[in-house]
Amino acid sequence: MIRAYINAVSQLRDPRYRRLLWLGVALALALLFVLYAFVLLLVQLLAPGALVLPITGQVQGLGSLFSLGSILYLLGLSVFLMVPVASVFTGLYLDDVADAVEAEHYPGLAARNRVPLREALKDGARYFGILVALNVLGMGVFALSNGYGIALLWLVNGFLLAREYFTMIARRRHGPAEARALQKRHMLWLWLPGSVLAAGLSVPVLNLAMPLVGAAMFTHLYHARGGAKGAAA
Repeated sequence: MIRAYINAVSQLRDPRYRRLLWLGVALALALLFVLYAFVLLLVQLLAPGALVLPITGQVQGLGSLFSLGSILYLLGLSVFLMVPVASVFTGLYLDDVADAVEAEHYPGLAARNRVPLREALKDGARYFGILVALNVLGMGVFALSNGYGIALLWLVNGFLLAREYFTMIARRRHGPAEARALQKRHMLWLWLPGSVLAAGLSVPVLNLAMPLVGAAMFTHLYHARGGAKGAAA
C-alpha cells in the first residue's frame, strides 16, 4: 500500500500526469460545488427563512452560494461531501488516470477494454446514493460523538471506495463478473488502502487531489495482485 501511494504521488514529475492532476482538481471542485449547491437547495426547501450559523452568520439557501461564509462551510462540508464526489470521479475520469499510470509503470500491456461511458457512469451512480446518505448521516454521528465517529466513517467509506475503485480498474482488463470476483478475492487486502483514501478525502483542500491519487494508487494495487497477468492468461 505504501509503495502504491508513493508511486501515485511521485509520478507528478510526468507532465501528462500533472495535467491530469490539475484537470482532476478542477473536476473535483466542480462536482463538490454542484453537490454543495444541492445541499443549500435542501436548506432553502426545508428552512425557508435565514439559517444563522456560527462564524459565517446567515445561510439562506442558494442565495448564499457565493458568499464568503458559504465558501468556508463548503470547505468544512467537503470533509463529508468529497467521498461521493470521488465516487462520481471514477465514472468520469478513472480511465485517463489509469492509462497514464500504466504508460509510465507498466509498458507493454495488451490493449485494455473500452468500457462504455454509460456502464462506467452506471457503476459510479450505484455507489453515489449510498455514499451521499452515509456521509450525511456521518455528519450527525460526527457531531454527537465529538468527532470520534469519523474513524468509523473512514472504515465504512474505505470499504465502499476500495470496492468501487478496484472493480472499475479491473473492469478495464476483465469482464464484469471476473472484475467483481477479483475484487472480492482481495477485499480484505484492499480495505486499509481504501480507508486511507477516505481519510485523505476528509482533509479540506488536499481532498481535491485525492480522487486522482486514489485512482492511481488502486491501479498500482491491481497490478501488484497480478491482475493484468491474469487477464492475459
